[in-house]
Amino acid sequence: MSSLSLAVRDSSTMLRRNLLHARRYPSLTLNLLLTPIMLLLLFVYIFGDVMSAGLGGGGGADRSEYIAYLVPGLLLMTIGSTTIGTAVSVSNDMTEGIIARFRTMAIHRGSVIIGHVIGSVLQSVMSVVLVGAVGVAIGFRSTDATALEWIAAFGLLTLFALALTWIAVGMGMVSPNAEAASNNAMPLIFLPLISSTFVPVDAMPGWFQPIAEYQPFTPAIETLRGLLLGTEIGNNGWLAVAWCLGLAALGYFWSKAVFNRDPK
Repeated sequence: MSSLSLAVRDSSTMLRRNLLHARRYPSLTLNLLLTPIMLLLLFVYIFGDVMSAGLGGGGGADRSEYIAYLVPGLLLMTIGSTTIGTAVSVSNDMTEGIIARFRTMAIHRGSVIIGHVIGSVLQSVMSVVLVGAVGVAIGFRSTDATALEWIAAFGLLTLFALALTWIAVGMGMVSPNAEAASNNAMPLIFLPLISSTFVPVDAMPGWFQPIAEYQPFTPAIETLRGLLLGTEIGNNGWLAVAWCLGLAALGYFWSKAVFNRDPK
């Protein structure tokens, strides 16, 4: 069997293993998924009128303008929430001895990590679909998005999920236990809270605007809004792709270096 065939076979096996774990123990994924859904419902039904007025919606009972503004950001926040489960899962594998067992077996060395990454990306995409369905149910509608723009939006979400997953894998590998992995991955939830998810960057205090603007979530959110709602994308498109590629490369080489390190 060629090296490529071996890698594909073993990675598929590890992918099935991780999907089975997610199916048997869904509580972690569900708990993380509830965060963006609860924020969506909270900001729409509790703060929706006030936020709509701030965005120029007139402050009436129609919250559709703020729903349209909010959903793209929460879709990306969903990805950040889901990948925390990846960090915890990887940490469990690293600390419970299964990795040591895999090292003694005749399997492709990178298949363990690849299985985690592909499984996490699939879970992130399914979580995004679920949160998007909730958004549509409460009134989110895309504005004149073409089929090509929908494909580009899906591609951006998938690329963003891949980038954050590699970072989460690295965080899980360097964490001494599952609790530490969960804490180390908290920036993946915290960063969307200080981005343009809930309010425009130019509505924030001047000293805070660079913090919200120069981070990976804001350009990705603005790009997704532009694709789905027809707003101006500007430089955010290539910035979002650059962030995704940079984070994916960083997470990949970080994870590979830690995984290949000889166990103590």
